[in-house]
Amino acid sequence: MSATTLERPQTDSVRLERTPDPCVMVIFGASGDLTKRKLLPAVYMLFKEHLVPPNFSIVGFSRSPMSDDEFRSHMRDGVEEFGGPVDTATWQKFAAGLRYISAHPHHPEEYAKLTGVLSELDRERGTGGNRVYYLAVPPSSFLPIVRNLQAAGLAQPEQAWARVIIEKPFGHDLESAQALNCELSKVFREEQIYRIDHYLGKETVQNLLVFRFANGIFEPIWNRRYVDHVQITAAETLGVENRASYYEEAGALRDMVQNHMLQLLTMTAMEPPVAFDAETVRAEKVKVLRAIRPLCSEDTPHCAVRGQYGPGQIGGEKVVGYRQEPGVDPNSNTETFAAVKLHIENWRWAGVPFYLRAGKRLARHATEIAVQFRQPPLRLFEGTHAIPPNLIVVRIQPDEGIALRFSAKRPGPATRVRDVNMDFRYSTSFGMASANAYERLLLDCMLGDPSLFASSRFVELGWSLLTPMLEAWKNHPAPDFPNYAAGTWGPAAADKLMDYGQSWRSPSQSDDDAATPME
Repeated sequence: MSATTLERPQTDSVRLERTPDPCVMVIFGASGDLTKRKLLPAVYMLFKEHLVPPNFSIVGFSRSPMSDDEFRSHMRDGVEEFGGPVDTATWQKFAAGLRYISAHPHHPEEYAKLTGVLSELDRERGTGGNRVYYLAVPPSSFLPIVRNLQAAGLAQPEQAWARVIIEKPFGHDLESAQALNCELSKVFREEQIYRIDHYLGKETVQNLLVFRFANGIFEPIWNRRYVDHVQITAAETLGVENRASYYEEAGALRDMVQNHMLQLLTMTAMEPPVAFDAETVRAEKVKVLRAIRPLCSEDTPHCAVRGQYGPGQIGGEKVVGYRQEPGVDPNSNTETFAAVKLHIENWRWAGVPFYLRAGKRLARHATEIAVQFRQPPLRLFEGTHAIPPNLIVVRIQPDEGIALRFSAKRPGPATRVRDVNMDFRYSTSFGMASANAYERLLLDCMLGDPSLFASSRFVELGWSLLTPMLEAWKNHPAPDFPNYAAGTWGPAAADKLMDYGQSWRSPSQSDDDAATPME
């Protein structure tokens, strides 16, 4: 097979082990972009690969007027646009399980329609009363929907199961997250609640645990004795697009750091679990958050930097600044860049800084974890240039893989040293495309496996770490916005977060480029 020919993985053996019970997925907000771009392409692919039962069904619930057939047509367009070619015979079988309800999710009386459609699907398609409720709606609709499901008797079915998937943002600070968890627990048990983070469905994120705990050569050096520091970067070239109303309320710290980046940090730093099951893995991740040095508002200037992009160039094209984006306050103090320095105070990581940064309109689209190792105690080969330190880079997107950088002698009579790379790439090593992150996450929910979903404790600990920063920024609005040009790597102030001798890595540099040779 050519390395450039990407195919889907074979699923025959997987199908026997990971086929969930017959069920119905109810998508609230089914007429929105998330359903069309992500959810339907994911569940169609699961259906096509026989990873869900043939009677798997979907009910769309949204305010937009639409018939069942119109919903099917709309969803097919989405699958073809965002998921790839559609096989007509397979689609017809899949579409037979699609239904649509035009109703307002805040109105309790509308849930009688949902009860009727679900009962019909149970009778006609044998879905057994099992439900997945996906809340692809704004946070203001979470609790009204949950309460209406309870009032309609749909939250705790007898002799079946019901699970609810909740999109971020899960609260906007510690107090709101605690209140939301409290209200949800009045309707659903914790094991029924799946707080989704699509980053955890990416192949490379899942591979991080395999890389660490299935290989005997890395774990012995994965600690303070050998690691100098860790950088986690989530860089976007896009601006706010059509999400200005949401982003004005959220900002980079809430949108990216509190969820995605803390998840990546805990998977990088956690201790080996005694078993690879949801309860044990999630407990180890919580231990990492508990070990992070608490921050107060007064600490914020020393451990966090915010920024907002101004006009600049992306890919050779001029773009406007954040304050000129449609729907944005011309005097907005919302951060589009956030960088944070955290310390994990346990025996493995004491003294090793973890640097997290996320931003919009940066120089390159890239998400990665870079683990930089300490220099050798004796520099035998150092000349006019310093030898770059060893580095492990876990590339999460767009080019999924892992690179190991180390030093080697260049051919020739002189001792000249340069850095080289061992590079693993999913596309070339396996000859197949990575699955849509939502495929794995939706399947896990149907299987009742919450390993890749956030627990209530994780969410609250994350907010407890970052809420003091949010309060400090709220009480002291940034006087210098915008403070970085679009197309750069963020504000210069972020460099001051780094300890002496450390600097931000530029993901735009190719991991295949050689360093300057040294005599």
